[in-house]
Parts: sequence; structure tokens; C-alpha cells
Amino acid sequence: MSISPESFAFVADLVRRRSAIQLTPGKEYLVESRLLPLARTAGLDLDAYVTRLRTVGAPADQAAVIEAMTTNETSWFRDGAPYAALRGTELPRLVAARGGTGRLRVWSAACSTGQEPYSIAMSLLDDLPAAMTSEIIATDLSEQVLERARSGRYSQLEVNRGMPAAMLVRHMVRAGTEWELSAAVRHLVSFRAHNLLDAPPAGPFDIVFLRNVLIYFDLPTKRAILDRVLRVLRPDGVLLLGAAESTLGVHEGYERVTVERSSVYRPLAARGLPAPATLPSPRPAGFGHPSTPSPLPVPAAHALSRGAAR
Repeated sequence: MSISPESFAFVADLVRRRSAIQLTPGKEYLVESRLLPLARTAGLDLDAYVTRLRTVGAPADQAAVIEAMTTNETSWFRDGAPYAALRGTELPRLVAARGGTGRLRVWSAACSTGQEPYSIAMSLLDDLPAAMTSEIIATDLSEQVLERARSGRYSQLEVNRGMPAAMLVRHMVRAGTEWELSAAVRHLVSFRAHNLLDAPPAGPFDIVFLRNVLIYFDLPTKRAILDRVLRVLRPDGVLLLGAAESTLGVHEGYERVTVERSSVYRPLAARGLPAPATLPSPRPAGFGHPSTPSPLPVPAAHALSRGAAR
């Protein structure tokens, strides 16, 4: 079932306005495949469904379209190299800079169903000294994927996508036909709805993961997002992007540094930006090393998702 040019243009504009994701000509097949289930549920063909969307414009229908157009492709320790850089160079550098004490804060943006922030949490649990605590804020546009992430449960097929056997043994347990993350891992991560077009979560952050999402935006949007990130990143912090992404030619406030088999991005001291705003109040103790676990609940949340046309 083909979508008309007028209907495609409307959907592309809606998605751009709500999420800044660009659906360029040639992506009609993607819109058709993603929206056809919604149209069938409504008992309509594609163009009739989009016509209803244009004329009625119910917020719930628009939200369903945005959800449908968002692909949440993710896996454990995705691509490998960024985590090697994190554990091999960036964590030791940050720990040394803080004297092995204090709290390390991480933002996992466009976190999808949680494999990325939980992979980060496992790395922190294994590598941070006992005197340091940590906190991971994980955000996404999609409430559906956030609910899945908060559950901390994954199918065998999902676990098979990148989970090292040693990590599986240390940090997950069987739960029927699924695998469940340990409380120590889950307590490190707070999931919140957030759109990258909006103001970022309250900083400062020592580490920001913004991987495999900038590729879906135009240049001004990329620049604006990187600027927001820079303003909540500590002066000695680090930004990790996807393998096909870079700040070069996009934002002048970062320095690309080759680490392990990948590149990381650190703020340029010469940028002259004000220091990231401090948090209004300290986080309760208990986020951090497994030697000091805490029964803190995973907070309910305060949405751009990892990828669109994947």
C-alpha cells in the first residue's frame, strides 16, 4: 500500500517538528511500513489514516506516529570500542582527577530499551574504586522503551546481542525464560523522558553517551544539541559519539582525542563557556560501588530516541 506524496510530506513535517528527525524523499517505504499497522488498527488505509491525523490531530495519535517512526536499535556494549575507551582511559583519568573519591555522573542520551546505560553501570561497578559513587541518568523520547528499560528484564535473544559471558554471570540472574539485572546495576540508573530538542537534564556530567542519534539530524540541530551537551559537561568530562558521528565541522567546542580503537570528545578549555551549573542538592548516598549497595528505588521519570530510520 503506497502513501501519497501529500501524506508523506505531512508525516515528515510532523516528525521533524516533534523530534527533529529528517525523513527525506526516498523514505516513503519506511513511513508505509511503520504506519500501516496503526492504520489497520484504526480500520483505515494509509492515506485515510493520515487524513484523519491532519484533520483531527489528536495528541495520542500524533504520539503514536512518533513512537512508530522511532527505531530503538541497541545492544549490550554496542560496538565495543567506546567501552574499551571508557574503561581503559577515560574512567582512570576521571578517577585520578577526582582523587579516587566523590561522585561520577553519566548521561546516556537516547538510551532506547536500556542496554547502553546498564552496560555503563556494569563497567562502573567493576572499575570504580570503593570510595567513589556514581549515578547514570538515561533518557529517551519514547515512553514505551523507557518502560521496558525500567523493568530490567531481557529475553535470551536480547541478552545474546553483545552481553559478555562474564558480565552475564556477575550482573544478571534467570527470571523464568528471561534474564533480570541485579539490584546493584538497576539502582545506578534513573530513566527519564526527554527530547534532545529541549533543555538537557541538570548537570554537571562527567561522561555523556550520545551515540548513533546525531546522524538523523540536520547540521543546525546537531550543533544545537552538541551545544546543550557542552554546557552540562564538566570541563574535564568526555563525550562519546557513534562511530559515524563527529563534532568536527559541527561544533568548535570539542577536541577529538584518539583513545584505544575509537575517538572521544573533550571540551576545549579555550571555549570560554561558563562552568556547568551545579546540582541544586546532592544525590542520596548509595549510588556506586557494589560494596555499598543501596535499596533506593529507580526514580519515576521526567523524551529523542536512539535513531529513527535504521
